[in-house]
Amino acid sequence: MRTVLGRFAGALLALLLTSGLAVAQSKITIAVGGGDCLCYLPTVLAERLGEYEKAGLAVELVNLKGGSDALRAVLGGSADVVSGYFDHCVNLAAKKQALTAFVVYDRYPGLVLVVSPAHTGEIKSIADLAGKKVGVSAPGSSTDFFLKYLLKKNGLDPAGTSVIGVGLGATAVAAMEQGQIDAAVMLDPSVTVLQGGHPDLRILSDTRTQRDTLAVFGGEYPGGALYSATAWVTSHEKEAQALTGAILNTLSWIHAHSPEEIMAKMPAEIVGKNKELYLAALKNTIPMYSESGRMDPKGADAVLAVFSESSPEVAKANIDVSKTFTNKYVDQARKTTGMDAK
Repeated sequence: MRTVLGRFAGALLALLLTSGLAVAQSKITIAVGGGDCLCYLPTVLAERLGEYEKAGLAVELVNLKGGSDALRAVLGGSADVVSGYFDHCVNLAAKKQALTAFVVYDRYPGLVLVVSPAHTGEIKSIADLAGKKVGVSAPGSSTDFFLKYLLKKNGLDPAGTSVIGVGLGATAVAAMEQGQIDAAVMLDPSVTVLQGGHPDLRILSDTRTQRDTLAVFGGEYPGGALYSATAWVTSHEKEAQALTGAILNTLSWIHAHSPEEIMAKMPAEIVGKNKELYLAALKNTIPMYSESGRMDPKGADAVLAVFSESSPEVAKANIDVSKTFTNKYVDQARKTTGMDAK
């Protein structure tokens, strides 16, 4: 009898293990709006730490040039989730396309408007960008939105400035150093890399810290988040919850470890040859990463206010910004794991 029961228990255990493996094979494709950028580090680091796998997900990260490309991948059906800037959720709401952000990993956007080293003498303010060529990661990306907002805020017609897609990594640095563009909206580590070779680099606007973000936007302004079509989120709640847990665990790991330990976990091709510059950029960026994963409703309101000011389409759309994000998965994850609210 014991032998029979033992075999039955063994068969049951095997069945449960098989079921567990089936759960682990839940496949999710995440389109990243520029994996080399430190603003997206939590998404990449989660994979390096094995957090997706621990959450029962088989995640494939697809690295694209900018947030607009990542968004197109999800809207076109070639990816499930975007790792990109929340402002796309607000912008698309004006076009009656429902997107929902469900976990935020950047408290601040980290966008920096920088003058090309070759043009430091002639461009001393944002007003001097009239008629100039300015690089962004990709037209329609958050870098582009930021540029248009700053131009309009400084009394310029955004249409009077040429916008050129130069990516976010080495291609953006090369375009700046070679004088192909007059200025660019960049993110770290590219900004710090450029500063390493040009200590007198002129920065016209910087949102890597709370102080600078408040100065530019008048309030906190969320950057990177995981988001998807609202229909996908509501029909894949288990997956959304698992992704949220993976990102929250990664954020906790970031804030419990040194910049050196974080860098050691990142892929060599992302860190690059100059580890000192990457480390310096990482130290600049760590304060930007969220500790709670929650969307601050006031931050979401600030995004809507910025877009309403720079986009007549958004201003006229009567957007209910509360429908562009949810904190329910973050709250559930924090409750389940016993994380203290922050």
